[in-house]
Amino acid sequence: MKIGILGTGDVGKALGNGFLSRGHEVKMGSREAKSEKAAAWVKSAGAKASAGTFADAAAFGEVVVLSTLWEGTENALKLAGAENLAGKILVDTTNPLDFSKGMPPRLAVGNTNSGGEEVQRWAPKAKVVKAFNIVGNAHMVDPKFPGGPPTMFIAGNDADAKKSVTEILTAFGWETIDAGGIEASRLLEPLCILWVDYGVKSGTWNHAFKLLRK
Repeated sequence: MKIGILGTGDVGKALGNGFLSRGHEVKMGSREAKSEKAAAWVKSAGAKASAGTFADAAAFGEVVVLSTLWEGTENALKLAGAENLAGKILVDTTNPLDFSKGMPPRLAVGNTNSGGEEVQRWAPKAKVVKAFNIVGNAHMVDPKFPGGPPTMFIAGNDADAKKSVTEILTAFGWETIDAGGIEASRLLEPLCILWVDYGVKSGTWNHAFKLLRK
């Protein structure tokens, strides 16, 4: 499968490496075609890795992963091009974080709106699935915890798209719970804040959520 990554940060690189490790082809996109960060990643990632603009990555990917900082997300989607995203699964890993008052951050939107819903509005013809937003990049692929596979909650309006993302998560070592439509991002994005707050207070980032049932 061909994967487009929108963003050159730690999340994009972690997931890009994860897809490569499963035999997929990955193109990392950035605002400029000759991004030094993207070029360095390609050099280290091997023959199935490539780089280009946001539009290049969006056009390349059968599945596109959105891994930008929140303040640059709307513009990144504009640069990616609506026609390049139309009909495709867009995995939204972002969180609408507000750092204006320092660490830990708070959410810039919530209760009656969410980042996931904004992303779906900005890319109306894409099949947006919120995923990977409740854990740090170090544990996004092959998470190893004593209690077994952690739980990734996802949200989106397209059932088939969520099924495909669940298959990706299973391949990456996760259990998946479908939280509902994209509006369920209003519940999932606060989980990111809980994850961050615990990290700040405990001084460690090696934690993840697990849903227990009987």
